[in-house]
Amino acid sequence: MKTQRTLLKAIPGTATADGAGVKLTRLIGTAELDMFDPFLLLDCFESDQSEDYIGGFPEHPHRGFETVTYLLNGKMRHKDSAGNEGIIEPGGVQWMTAGRGILHSEMPEQVQGLMKGFQLWVNLPAKAKMIAPAYQEYSPDSVPVEQHENGSQIAVIAGKTDLGTTGPVLNPYISPTYLDITLSESAMLQQTLPATHNAFIYMIEGELSIGDANQAEQTLSAKTLGLLSQGEQVEFKATSKGARFLLIAGEPLNEPVARGGPFVMNTKAEIVQAFADFHAGRF
Repeated sequence: MKTQRTLLKAIPGTATADGAGVKLTRLIGTAELDMFDPFLLLDCFESDQSEDYIGGFPEHPHRGFETVTYLLNGKMRHKDSAGNEGIIEPGGVQWMTAGRGILHSEMPEQVQGLMKGFQLWVNLPAKAKMIAPAYQEYSPDSVPVEQHENGSQIAVIAGKTDLGTTGPVLNPYISPTYLDITLSESAMLQQTLPATHNAFIYMIEGELSIGDANQAEQTLSAKTLGLLSQGEQVEFKATSKGARFLLIAGEPLNEPVARGGPFVMNTKAEIVQAFADFHAGRF
């Protein structure tokens, strides 16, 4: 028998703004949940009011971690100091490794309509903090979608489903799982995860029961983050409302974390050096 994961805690997140006034909900990186190793931050932005997102995220630096941008609605143009530029479309993902330092911007490619998506910050281990910047970008057509007979589906960004569908993103440091799962009314799903990985759910819409028949029913509602216990498998069941949610997991690094705005290193001295390098134009 595989050990089953359960719901440890439900977190509604904190309303805030970032970039040039983009309104969002911060779910990881708050007073309630500072981090969930190796995940440093999770933001959800969602608005059909252009004034809530039109300012975007003008050019800014990063060092020492990775940013993951995943869009559900709208379009976002990205540029970086390595000469990369492109447009992230609904269902597309950019997994950027800042490494030793990069400048980048993410700006809306629309002036009206719904903009909805996520940005996740993933820590890098000490041995990889100063690697060369890089990124993996995948269009919606490059993200495999697993279809189930009951109408459910899984878009696989990273990791592998129990039926063997594998996502395109590669990360040797935390071996991540990043799944966008849609369950039809009352549908069930089991997903295996490495027992040592930290895992969480973000409910995009609908309602979800977590745990098997031997556990007390635990329900997670829309626009809520759910932290999962350790275990080898997690079982989901949608309610009559159906459910769409992200399932994200990764190997914890178990290293010291020092933060300074857009920089995440292992020591305060490394943060001071990051600011010095940035101001000296060494990014």
